[in-house]
Amino acid sequence: MQRLILLLCAIAAAGCAKKELTTESTTSTQRAAEAAGAADVPQAALALQLSQEHLEHAKELYDDGKEDEAKSMLMRAESDAELAVVLAKAEDEKSLANTAMENVRKVQSEH
Repeated sequence: MQRLILLLCAIAAAGCAKKELTTESTTSTQRAAEAAGAADVPQAALALQLSQEHLEHAKELYDDGKEDEAKSMLMRAESDAELAVVLAKAEDEKSLANTAMENVRKVQSEH
């Protein structure tokens, strides 16, 4: 009986233990934005900066015991990081398209 009580107490304590805030996905997306050149695209750089600020705020909220708010802020941070990736890639694709159009114009003007 004593073992059963100890086991139940251990299970209850484990259930009450505070889980870590999982930030790997957000930081990975932030690194992807940096690799995509977000720093060179003003709107992407802003989105990345907001993502980093929201991540820090999420950590602070979590440390203050506001887990639901922290998770919400973490989702916001990840969304901002994803936006930074998209904006950086879009700018790169726009640049490639402009270069292609310039090449087409050169060929057309030669004929």
